[in-house]
Amino acid sequence: MKSNFNKFPVIKIQNHTCVTGWENIFREIKKNTPKIIAIECYPGVFLQEIITSVQEFLNPEWIIDTSEAMKSEDDIAAMVQEYVTDDPVFGYITQLQMEDYFDSSKVLEIQQEIDKTKDYTVVIGPGATLLTSQPDITMYADMPRWEIQMRFRNNTACNLGRSNYTDAFSYQYKHAYFVDWRVCDRYKKRILNTCHFVLDTTIPNQPKMISTEALFQALQQTVQQPFRVVPFFDPGPWGGQWLKEICDLDRNAPNFAWGFDCVPEENSLLLGFGDEIVETPSINLVFFQPDALLGKEVYEGFGDEFPIRFDFLDTMEGGNLSLQVHPLKEYIKEKFGMSYTQDESYYMLDAGDDAFVYLGLKENVDPDRMMKALTAAQNDHLTFDAEEYVQKWPVRKHDHVSIPAGTVHCSGANSVVLEISATPYIFTFKLWDWGRMGLDGKPRPISLEHGKNVIQCDRTTSWTQKHILNLTEQVAEGEGWREERTGLDAWSFIETRRHWFTQKVHHHTEGIVNVLNLVEGREVIIESPDNRFEPYIIHYAETFIVPAHVGAYTITPHGESAGKECVTIKASVRTEMIAGKVLK
Repeated sequence: MKSNFNKFPVIKIQNHTCVTGWENIFREIKKNTPKIIAIECYPGVFLQEIITSVQEFLNPEWIIDTSEAMKSEDDIAAMVQEYVTDDPVFGYITQLQMEDYFDSSKVLEIQQEIDKTKDYTVVIGPGATLLTSQPDITMYADMPRWEIQMRFRNNTACNLGRSNYTDAFSYQYKHAYFVDWRVCDRYKKRILNTCHFVLDTTIPNQPKMISTEALFQALQQTVQQPFRVVPFFDPGPWGGQWLKEICDLDRNAPNFAWGFDCVPEENSLLLGFGDEIVETPSINLVFFQPDALLGKEVYEGFGDEFPIRFDFLDTMEGGNLSLQVHPLKEYIKEKFGMSYTQDESYYMLDAGDDAFVYLGLKENVDPDRMMKALTAAQNDHLTFDAEEYVQKWPVRKHDHVSIPAGTVHCSGANSVVLEISATPYIFTFKLWDWGRMGLDGKPRPISLEHGKNVIQCDRTTSWTQKHILNLTEQVAEGEGWREERTGLDAWSFIETRRHWFTQKVHHHTEGIVNVLNLVEGREVIIESPDNRFEPYIIHYAETFIVPAHVGAYTITPHGESAGKECVTIKASVRTEMIAGKVLK
């Protein structure tokens, strides 16, 4: 059956337009006859494209690249080292501010020159608004994190204050995750409401501009309705073939391992302004509409972070994931500066006859002997016999396995996992990777020391079976539907509910953001009982977000699925857990 998965979901925005193309953009800017323009840029934006276009269409007397006022690269490298660290994968969340990247004497000198000059001046780059006390026009060129990662891989982007275009992607990503994005997001939240215009330069040489007012109103409109972020997909050494067919991806690609359908930190939103589409980082919705999106209690507990993550792990006709474990909350806070950890679950979206997961240790395993075997496998290129130490469980479609932090686990070949987890998503301590190479031909980093420090050795076969394996409890039913509590364990702040239905099901956010996926059925329709939002169609395997502000909504089998059984899985935050076990 032909895929109906929508890879480019657009949110229609009312009452605003956008300007496209550099010539038209700068013609609009010149209407205000500015003397000083500041173009603030998120790292990853192609500065040279903007500089060249400014020269051609604005022709100012003076163009200032903000790097001219920054500290030296050596000084910046030394400043960030304690956060980037020498660990191949992990760093420490920085508290640095944008101002820390600049040489105060250089900033003062440029500010004084700008104040006394009569020349037409344009300041371009990260921190542009630090160099211009009172610009006539301020523009903000934003950039989604996923596009930044693509530019890292293509050696066309560097880290903040650096020119490290050819550094390894793994280093650039780590540097950005722990440092750059933290610094620039803090700064964006401080200054965006003072900017006049926002630039979308995600597609090179096809810029789009909207007013900042239009962006804020678009975000406000978005939280009045269910919506989807833009999914992205990535190959991996264990990747499978399922996502290609279901999500209509490149059939010539070797595989797709990951499908990120709800990771607002790295996804983007497509905002439809008439016939034009503007792409903006979806994290902006979290930053600037946190109450309406998350709900008051979730916002108070987590701040402006989106705490729930949905993604796909495709091993169909592929291989096992790495044998791994996630850090305990005390450990992630002490070692990496994160306030909560990656408790997660595997919802089996599809499964072959031989599908399985590794979960928990076997009874009477000697932890020291296991770590010696893992160390020998890593250092001496030996094979680690996972089945001697870790329990292997068969799984079927619609099974839901809970994985609290500290539990050794691994999804096996020939399955598709909908991973439902807390958001600190890079904190996977790999213990064993089956002796294979990464896509770059090099071994993927193994984190045995971190793993040894967090493995909960009492989570053995009997404990696993009792506490985290297929936790399912029916909680309600009605004509044509039934509701179950599934999946996540008593220690997780995420609760999941599954609905099986052939007729309309009534839902309510209860003031808490809901994240859902259609795990069975061709198509459903999301509607407002009082017509607060337009009906919204969701297809098989699509993840969608219902903002806390929405309140009541219904889900009904639709189109080819009308009258047939459909299944959704819904995740929300247990607010009673926020101030208790999770964040404190």
